Amino acid sequence: MSFENLNLIKPIQKALAEEGYTHPTPIQSQAIPVILERKDILGCAQTGTGKTAAFAAPILQILYAEMPTGKYRRTIKSLILTPTRELAVQIEESFKTYGKYTGLRSTVVFGGVSQTRQTDILRNGVDILIATPGRLLDLMNQNYISLKDIKLFVLDEADRMLDMGFINDIKKVIARLPVKRQSLFFSATMPPEIVKFARTILSDPVKIEVTPESPAVEAIKQGVYFVAKPDKKALLIHILKNEAIDSALVFTRTKHGADQVTKSLNSAKIHAEAIHGNKSQNARQTALNNFKSKRTRVLVATDIAARGIDVDKLSHVINFEMPDVSETYVHRIGRTGRAGLSGVALSFCDADERSQLRDINRLINIPIPVIKDHPFAQIEREIVHNKPEPNNTHLGRNKTGIDFNPEDAAKRNKRRWFGKSKSYGRNETRKY
Repeated sequence: MSFENLNLIKPIQKALAEEGYTHPTPIQSQAIPVILERKDILGCAQTGTGKTAAFAAPILQILYAEMPTGKYRRTIKSLILTPTRELAVQIEESFKTYGKYTGLRSTVVFGGVSQTRQTDILRNGVDILIATPGRLLDLMNQNYISLKDIKLFVLDEADRMLDMGFINDIKKVIARLPVKRQSLFFSATMPPEIVKFARTILSDPVKIEVTPESPAVEAIKQGVYFVAKPDKKALLIHILKNEAIDSALVFTRTKHGADQVTKSLNSAKIHAEAIHGNKSQNARQTALNNFKSKRTRVLVATDIAARGIDVDKLSHVINFEMPDVSETYVHRIGRTGRAGLSGVALSFCDADERSQLRDINRLINIPIPVIKDHPFAQIEREIVHNKPEPNNTHLGRNKTGIDFNPEDAAKRNKRRWFGKSKSYGRNETRKY
């Protein structure tokens, strides 16, 4: 199937062809016809499946068909709500790319920067608005944005929206939307709470799910290192000393961890930058642009900040810390191995992260191969030895090396101070 078979208009087909798009992905081939039929969608698709084009192209076509002739006052007809600044910028770039021959105007609003440039564009009128929840509500409260003319509403990355605590903001936005509208709901995962939330937004939706049976991308070569937590930074430096690694996206669980890893890499003369929620928008965008243009070899990111990072020919993804949620592993490694290219995903697993690794192996239906040939290898016996026994979680060692239980020690100390315990009547009070 080609894009011509999807009944897209010539201006959009031309723009897609110039970007090298010839055959639609599964989410595109299924979603585009349904959206053009003006039906609501509940879509489940992993990162890197072409989801943005799946809703951007038909939205552009619908609005193009309804454009007035001559001069007219542009009002916002379509709203795309997304969790992160990076993803918002990426979506807006896609709308501009696919819609460059339509005459439609789009813009993006997000926090972390001055609102002046954003409000100046809004005053001139736009047809399509891409926004993060916080800045959108702020500009709505200042009367810079009205949603009364919205015809198409998209909630993108819904699972991440809920993870980030945006549920109340989303409800406030939806309350200001026209009741009569077309709504598109996209999420990488579909746990019960997401499905329940979707029912409050959608009207008789068509469900589209393109998640493969095995979520691991076949083109990605995966491997896991068993390593003690204190040795992770040294192992990362050891791996990145290999100049054959052209670019690497390193994932940490926390913002502080991302900064610490970046500092260690730069001290080892490996140029790295960090991207996370505590960074200003300008700093985040600069770091991302440097990474895309290969001026920075290593980008260290948290999961939330990394949503929306789309880098061509990314050779390596490295999980410095195992993710707490198994599905997050799939999103992480999906940053490499895109567009039919190969990629490598490496993970560092310490003794406390073995349960996460087991959950990931169950999810992807195959065990990730263990890489044993490295200077910081932690053998299986060491990992098992270091894990606390399930029924002896309070065991420790005294100075003589003999196992003891702190609760027993406390009882001995009590007897030493107060003497042996005695039996007392119900109304008696013990005196020491």
